[in-house]
Amino acid sequence: MEQTGCVLVVDDDSAMREMLVSLLEDHGFQARAAASAEEAVEKVRETEFDAVVSDIRMPGKTGLELLGELREIRAEMPIILMTAFGSIDSAVDAMRAGAFDYITKPFKRDEVLVVLERAFERRALEEENRRLRRAVDQTSSFGDLIGTSPAMREIFALIRKIAENRSSVLITGESGTGKELVARTIHFSGSRRDAPFIPINCTAIPEGLLESELFGHMRGAFTGAIASKRGLFEKANGGTLFLDEIGDMGLGLQGKLLRVLQDREIRPVGSTQSVRVDVRIIAATNKDLRAEMEASRFRRDLFYRLNVIPIHIPPLRERPDDVPTLAEFYVRKHAGGARRALTPEAIGRLQHCRWEGNARELENVIERALALSENVEIRPEDLPLGAEEEAEAAERSPENLTHAAAHRRMSLEQLCDLYIDEILQMTGGNKVQAARILGINRRTLYRRGERKEGRVRSAGGASAIPHSEGRT
Repeated sequence: MEQTGCVLVVDDDSAMREMLVSLLEDHGFQARAAASAEEAVEKVRETEFDAVVSDIRMPGKTGLELLGELREIRAEMPIILMTAFGSIDSAVDAMRAGAFDYITKPFKRDEVLVVLERAFERRALEEENRRLRRAVDQTSSFGDLIGTSPAMREIFALIRKIAENRSSVLITGESGTGKELVARTIHFSGSRRDAPFIPINCTAIPEGLLESELFGHMRGAFTGAIASKRGLFEKANGGTLFLDEIGDMGLGLQGKLLRVLQDREIRPVGSTQSVRVDVRIIAATNKDLRAEMEASRFRRDLFYRLNVIPIHIPPLRERPDDVPTLAEFYVRKHAGGARRALTPEAIGRLQHCRWEGNARELENVIERALALSENVEIRPEDLPLGAEEEAEAAERSPENLTHAAAHRRMSLEQLCDLYIDEILQMTGGNKVQAARILGINRRTLYRRGERKEGRVRSAGGASAIPHSEGRT
């Protein structure tokens, strides 16, 4: 078990100090020693340690008193206490006072290493959660989750309603639409924000190992299980577990997950004891789970347990009004602090692409454009679009659309009606937003709609220009 990190060993027994320092250094740690609680406090004030291993019984200040002082100096630093066999009461007091764990003397060397490994894992998770919270605080109220379309505003409103409860959430949408980002936003907008958010991709791990990853295992449970391991459910206790690509989970493991959702208990592989957990489940998939149920590849009972709060993220091609906001965000993200911007023509070209890879593909295009272009302003010719995207954008460009309208001998009124219909469809029928985009008064928009209905009625219900023929 190779590690990195700096550990302070505190013990008045010089032989024990030297043994532990040597053990830790042999396994890749940096190790420092202190012979008393007072010396330990001085060293912690001078040096940033990643963990402390301390004896409880020492002359002068005890390990419990040291624990209290160190938590005031560095609350996030894991502290592991050592206690003699038969002093379990002291260990219980230590855990209540905020110790990460305790080790009973005499102990095997591997026990120290295993406990430190868990301490470092938790430290890494906490640091990642702090980083994500900072990212949420530094941007909008929903972090990096961006959108101005009616569909995204509905998702924002739903997140506000569900962030505080513990109900399971099922997020659906194509790859690249930002399902994990929605899951993170739900977690960090609610009361569990200070607890872990742990994601796992159900496709990335073989099913035989996925059970151990989720539920943990006991030492000797299978070949290679040389030590007991906590699963992700235990690590996420009090927080959120995000199960990405849940549609790829095997049927056998689906049944075990269902029991966890029903009983709020997990059983590590090889254990006869169940462990209570308080974990919110957010699952995501790009598959049609109803079709998977019909094909007997996904359990109906599990689907209904997960689908308590469904959230569907539409593909980017169905919300082109989100493209400018996303594109500008990606420019700021990848410009490295330099003054870079997209021209209005470049934004228009981006809006006319289909984005089969959704926001992830858009981000890649912006990142490549910034890397390859030396211009401060990114123009349409600077965008590294593929041949298919170029053809799609060209077909939907304003020049080609007006050419098609002229070829069909459309009147100006017909062309206006067609454009207004497109804007209304893009805004989900929101006339206030449509009027803002069109640059007209909302009452003008209502009057045009009434005049159009009158023309249709006078023509016997048939439009002069079939809408499907003029759709872009």
